[in-house]
Amino acid sequence: MVKIEKTKFYGIFKVDGNLATVNLVPGEKVYGEELIKEKNVEYRYWDYWRSKPAAAIKNGLKILPLEKGMNILYLGIANGTTASHFSDIIGKEGLIYGVEISERPFRELLPLVEKRGNIVPILSNARKPEDYEDQILGKVDLVYEDVATEDQVEILIRNCEKFLKSEGFAIIAIKSQSIDVTRPPKEVYDECLQKLEKHFEILDKVKLDPYEKFHLFVVMKSKK
Repeated sequence: MVKIEKTKFYGIFKVDGNLATVNLVPGEKVYGEELIKEKNVEYRYWDYWRSKPAAAIKNGLKILPLEKGMNILYLGIANGTTASHFSDIIGKEGLIYGVEISERPFRELLPLVEKRGNIVPILSNARKPEDYEDQILGKVDLVYEDVATEDQVEILIRNCEKFLKSEGFAIIAIKSQSIDVTRPPKEVYDECLQKLEKHFEILDKVKLDPYEKFHLFVVMKSKK
């Protein structure tokens, strides 16, 4: 008998102790994850080692503002591993605008986009939101950013100023090694948080070690 438990987070379950979401496209795997069917519901295991939000939940995250029907701007969507679980959670009523600069992961993302129907792929540079503003219809509820670059905080702020709803949410996975490999991670995190606090209320934060080394996962709400 499979043990299914609800978590405190909308649309996220524990299946035999593993994090999971309900598969929006039953029978389809995205990155080799295990599928479990119980009472005509198919769950997809959410791998802590492959996805930063899953690692954050494993490490004690208390707030994850994901809900059915949300519109999300995802900066650095890559081939869609994490976005596929967001897609499960927001359902057909929601929409993910996925921005990716690298052509290879973008090509790998396209089959996922075709099957799921709630992801809009955007091949573009997240540093230049003006290049894709005509592809984003209206303000979004959440901006999620996982772009490993030294100016990733500034990229998030710029996109939130253009696309985030009033009092909307923002999430960033800060990678200290990409910002400054010569300084201790805590020093880099503290500096980033100071910049972010000018624009956002920090709701929660958690380090991702050992699943993702040198990363701080930060959940925020816009002050505007």
